[in-house]
Amino acid sequence: MSEIKFEIIEHIGVISESAKGWTKELNLVSWNGKQPKYDLRDWAPNKEKMGKGITLTEEELNALKRLLNS
Repeated sequence: MSEIKFEIIEHIGVISESAKGWTKELNLVSWNGKQPKYDLRDWAPNKEKMGKGITLTEEELNALKRLLNS
């Protein structure tokens, strides 16, 4: 299995933190050198490990925002 490469372009914010120090964060992330997407997932304190998450384009993020505000 090939290594997943990522770069956090912009840290937007922390939604919550677990007792073990993992944080659920919204970030703008470039995965494997591709166009950055908004990314919501759990991260270990040192950012070396991550949980499953969801990536959204800017259009998808705006649609989600509209749904939450309606």
